Amino acid sequence: MDRRRFLIAAAGTALAGCSRIGDEADSFLRGLALREPTPVVLRPGMAEGHALRDQRGWPEPGGELRTDVAILGSGPGGLSAAWQLSRAGHRDFIMLDGPEFGGNAAGGQFGEIGFPRGAHYLPLPSAQSTHVREMLADVGVIERDPFDARPRFDEHALVHAPDERLFFDGKWQDGLLPDHDDHDAQHTRFLTRMDALRHATGSDGRKAFAIPIAESSRDPAWTALDRQTFRQWLKAEGFTAPTLHWYADYCCRDDYGAGADAVSAWAGLHYFASRGGHASNAADGAVLTWPDGLHGMVTRLTSKIDARMNAGQPWRRAGMAVRIDETSDGVSVLCAHWPDGVTRPPALFRIRARRVICAMPLHVAAHVLPLKPLGFDPAQHLQYHAPWLVSSFHLRGFPQEAAGVPLAWDNVVHGSRGLGYVVATHQWIRQARPAHTAFTAYCPLDAESGAPAGGSPDAVRRWLADADPAALMDLAVSDLRAVYGREFWRHADAVEITARGHAMATPVPGFLGNAGIRALRETDGRILFAHADLSGLSVFEEAAWWGTRAALRIVG
Repeated sequence: MDRRRFLIAAAGTALAGCSRIGDEADSFLRGLALREPTPVVLRPGMAEGHALRDQRGWPEPGGELRTDVAILGSGPGGLSAAWQLSRAGHRDFIMLDGPEFGGNAAGGQFGEIGFPRGAHYLPLPSAQSTHVREMLADVGVIERDPFDARPRFDEHALVHAPDERLFFDGKWQDGLLPDHDDHDAQHTRFLTRMDALRHATGSDGRKAFAIPIAESSRDPAWTALDRQTFRQWLKAEGFTAPTLHWYADYCCRDDYGAGADAVSAWAGLHYFASRGGHASNAADGAVLTWPDGLHGMVTRLTSKIDARMNAGQPWRRAGMAVRIDETSDGVSVLCAHWPDGVTRPPALFRIRARRVICAMPLHVAAHVLPLKPLGFDPAQHLQYHAPWLVSSFHLRGFPQEAAGVPLAWDNVVHGSRGLGYVVATHQWIRQARPAHTAFTAYCPLDAESGAPAGGSPDAVRRWLADADPAALMDLAVSDLRAVYGREFWRHADAVEITARGHAMATPVPGFLGNAGIRALRETDGRILFAHADLSGLSVFEEAAWWGTRAALRIVG
């Protein structure tokens, strides 16, 4: 018991002996009764990754499976590949779950309430994102006219109002760009400029900024933006308002895990100018979400693949690839599964396949197979990856709100070291609020979050490996503490923290010209690659693009 908890317990014992307690003392006792629950801390893939990194040799496997295609990884890239194969009528494949089913689109449960352990929304797909439109139509999220300018979407998936709000100057306001009379003119000019960039094209006729990134213009007039940071671009264009710079930092940290000082200007503009989806039954700028975030898409894709397999033919397998070797007639994949945790030796088995789709992050793939012969040198071409915390709190009832806009789906605190929190039950269509809910808070562990060692990714990852739960909780609850104070703990009775050491790729200046990543994109042999790392942007649409592309290369 630490000193703070000892003093609380001692005070409670002393007060319990009093036969009559006045109102002031009773209030004091109720305050002392507040307790922060001990968080459950998950570190998905961390122990397995360290075992892979440190292992000098593996024993012979105990069994062998044969398949036409092996998909190594079950994140959005791997799952999209499996979906595309099944959609094309291909049934002879196995997908390895990896350390965490769903990857960055994983989800958890507090009883009946689902919550995200990673990504939590999907923008309306633009005209270039035909692969996402096909996917959404197949699983029923697009109900009609999937390739029209304005498809009709499932109302349960469209986020409903109020969708986002900002805690600014002690009250809640609508939207995320701060209302500030002195800066409104710059805000308007910036938004007008971003709207113009949505329609800009290069000399090659392509959109300057598109999702997937592979469909963006290669005109040097646009790609030259990748030589500077987003902050440098903002200043050069005369955008100096502190509120606008905070907003740019928020957006870059949200999608890329680092602020405008670190992110490529091309990537910063891509955040605003690439998203141009519309819906017949929602306002422009709406997003798709589920109580458990993008795990809602994982569930739907899994169900669709299950339905297409022959008589319930199993296509998923627990375990992760630890070595990949090309053979005379295909590919040999050595796999490990730790059913009882990494503290015990794994169960080893082998998969022999005609072709392999490597759907794991590139920093993991670098330990599983030699990438240099394919044109990718890990020492030169591995990207910066940002660590994150995704933390979910189970609440009994809802805490009292400050003045302004009521509780929204996405709730952001201006100037905070976190990125706000989303409400799992927001999409529940009910006349009254439920008795229980879950808030999920997001915090990239960069310099702005106050992470150890000034936010250095390698130092943060070393700290995350055995960080004390109390230290993680301090970061996890920062936004909720700023909004609700200690009263928050009257409602929160369970906490789960997911620590991700390599949560997302950060597109720093020069990322567009990464020759190693370009080489892996173009690989078309027995081993194919399918992960958002091939784009340098860790978003669902990019992972799904490379997954579906790899599958189409196999089925022709």
